[in-house]
Amino acid sequence: MEKDSMETLRFNELDVCSEILRGVKEMGFEEMTPIQAQAIPVAMEGYDVIGQAQTGTGKTAAFGIPVLEKVYQNREIKHPQALVLCPTRELAVQAAEEIRRLAKYMHGVKVLPIYGGQDISKQIRSLKGTQVIIGTPGRVMDHLRRKTIRCDYVHTIVLDEADEMLNMGFREDIETVLEYIPNDERQTILFSATMPKAILDITQNYQKPDAKMIKVVKKELTVPKIEQYYLDVKRKDKVEVLTRLLDFYEPKLSLVFCNTKRMVDELTETLKGRGYFAEGLHGDMSQAQRDRVMKSFRSGKTDILIATDVAARGIDVDDVEAVFNYDIPQDDEYYVHRIGRTGRAGRTGRSFTFIKGKEVYKLKDIMRYCKTKIYAMPVPSLYDVNQMKMEKIMEKVATTIEEEDLTQMINMIEGQVNEADYTAMDIAAAFLKMYLGQNEANEEYKDAQFDFDNTGAEEEGMARLFINIGKAQKVKAKDILGAIAGEANLPGKLVGAIDLYDKYTFVEVPKENARDVLEAMKNVKIKGKSINIEPANAR
Repeated sequence: MEKDSMETLRFNELDVCSEILRGVKEMGFEEMTPIQAQAIPVAMEGYDVIGQAQTGTGKTAAFGIPVLEKVYQNREIKHPQALVLCPTRELAVQAAEEIRRLAKYMHGVKVLPIYGGQDISKQIRSLKGTQVIIGTPGRVMDHLRRKTIRCDYVHTIVLDEADEMLNMGFREDIETVLEYIPNDERQTILFSATMPKAILDITQNYQKPDAKMIKVVKKELTVPKIEQYYLDVKRKDKVEVLTRLLDFYEPKLSLVFCNTKRMVDELTETLKGRGYFAEGLHGDMSQAQRDRVMKSFRSGKTDILIATDVAARGIDVDDVEAVFNYDIPQDDEYYVHRIGRTGRAGRTGRSFTFIKGKEVYKLKDIMRYCKTKIYAMPVPSLYDVNQMKMEKIMEKVATTIEEEDLTQMINMIEGQVNEADYTAMDIAAAFLKMYLGQNEANEEYKDAQFDFDNTGAEEEGMARLFINIGKAQKVKAKDILGAIAGEANLPGKLVGAIDLYDKYTFVEVPKENARDVLEAMKNVKIKGKSINIEPANAR
């Protein structure tokens, strides 16, 4: 099944029903990715498929389209027809969302994700009339044993990210599920990033002898559109370097990988303490917490996600512009998985790996494994950060000059130049200095620049403020409330959520009162300590 990788196939060249093509078009897909172009036609001919492909290559549609086509032809059968097994709840939910979008115009086709942690009796009710089930191996096996999923009409089973499922110890569960489905009538589609012996065993034991092997060539496994850098950083300087890189590049969304849960928690607290919108994600968190964090990251409310490798398995967000390896990954393959979270959907991404001393040898191994170059990069100086900020400001200035009517402003500046001893250059330089926030003496001016719309407040119409003291100073919510009510003459009932952390606190106040509160609280002491208060977006 070798196919010229240069040749691209369009979805409308496929022999599938118009309902699928309508769903594909609405999702904005036109040309197929290499794995789709190779796998879809073969799967639609009924062959078993072994596909070697990484996350982010479009494999959900590669199995989703053939499965939906087959189910749609038999849509009057309101029983399970296809089972898809995924390693984690997040991936199951994600695959279900994508397959639902493909099936949007296929009336009579029902798709359902099932996983542990969800109330099983509720799940049993939802299964009624479902034809496509996407689930984690343990929970699917549970339903098969309870006979709440029956396999009389199942014609296709998909193992997605099979190597991950084996790494997580699901081999027996997968084999149990496969035993439930009659072999002669079953089409088995397997996708895996790697092909260890255990996977080959499954393909030999459970797939037909004429199964087709499809491989997306290695160079597409590492992501070519990612600029990869490493920085030599001492452990104690890592936070400083990370924040400097964040300030320098201002990525829309960033992913930071740590090797331990403890490090995730520590770094999350530290970045929050510096006023960044950061959230942590690791295996010790409850499912509800993880869902909340992911929702916040997807919507852009959180712009920095700090995670362990295991917790990050289900992350598939297109707008990640930078990946930071705060700790160098334990495994060469993890490096590929980590950096592959950026540069999605044709965008360019950047990755930064922090190493110290001897870890440079580990980095060389990674380069050999990935057949990629990772370039040394100096830590940006504060001058570089300001230079970058200035370039961004000058871009805004250029847009304003081209698109706005500046006549009135020009007249005002001209008036100032004629009356005072300043040149227009002096005035421009002063404005730039003020905009860069270096004019410490003129705090009122800085306050006037604050935008209270993007402070991450949970409640509509509120602004979230950051105060640099917290539980460690024995501060309680009533102390914060009392200070704001007393100093800013703001009735206590107008103050919103107060979130106390060890070294800092977030408090929400109505937007229209936010500037007055900042002004009134500037020289206040709480519990005898001088405080600093600013909008939560003022990094």
